[in-house]
Amino acid sequence: MVMRPALVNVMARAADKAARGLRRDFGEVEHLQISRKGPADFVSNADIQAQKIIRDELNKARPSFGFLMEEKDDNADTSGYSERWIVDPLDGTTNFLHGIPHWCISIAVERAGEIIAGYIHNPINDECFWAEKGLGAFQNSKRLRVSARSDMSECVIATGLPFKGSRNSLPRTLSELNSVTPQVAGIRRFGSAALDLAYVAAGRYDGYWEAALGAWDMAAGMVIVKEAGGMVSPLFLGTDPIATGSLIASNASIHDKLTALLRDASSENRG
Repeated sequence: MVMRPALVNVMARAADKAARGLRRDFGEVEHLQISRKGPADFVSNADIQAQKIIRDELNKARPSFGFLMEEKDDNADTSGYSERWIVDPLDGTTNFLHGIPHWCISIAVERAGEIIAGYIHNPINDECFWAEKGLGAFQNSKRLRVSARSDMSECVIATGLPFKGSRNSLPRTLSELNSVTPQVAGIRRFGSAALDLAYVAAGRYDGYWEAALGAWDMAAGMVIVKEAGGMVSPLFLGTDPIATGSLIASNASIHDKLTALLRDASSENRG
């Protein structure tokens, strides 16, 4: 049995507690699909309630830590603290809203500008992906390693796509897809950035890229990929993925080629 470090245990307890309510609420979404108002307000409330539970649990365990969280609340802004939690209480909200069982809770720890631990929990299939710097990455109690594929034609790569209300990035995204798609076995868009990164760490995907993310979407997944032997780079050369919300993650064997394809395409159509 793998002994989880203290920080990971704190994140796990908070995620497990929030997951109980989210599982229950997810079971109600199907019934709400037929209502005239629809389930959007219900899901928003579920998201906010999960965040409150996570914040309370994390704050009890580490009261000196600050918080960077997706949902705004009435608490004082502590996002500038040198030690902080980075939290997405429900990554994959659109999937949740439509009754698609592919969403998760994502929690990370940042210390002095470096992500040092992460925890991603998919409550529907009870998969937990976690890592702490220097200690490796795990799925529940199983050690994780990124895939060993080196031939791009055998690789499956994940990404995100623009949607209504997102930044005007469609030309750049199409250019990136046009560059990568002919080189690989397939492209996937499943709708949860945190799980995409966890799947890279688990070797299910060989790589992943996306732009216009929040820090809470990617922070936990970044450290899990690195601790699983993978590589994470900014999509735009010379930038910080957490600051810009844009990154490339993959196994080490294809990283340089995937990065070159994406950066060439992005530089032509950056938007």
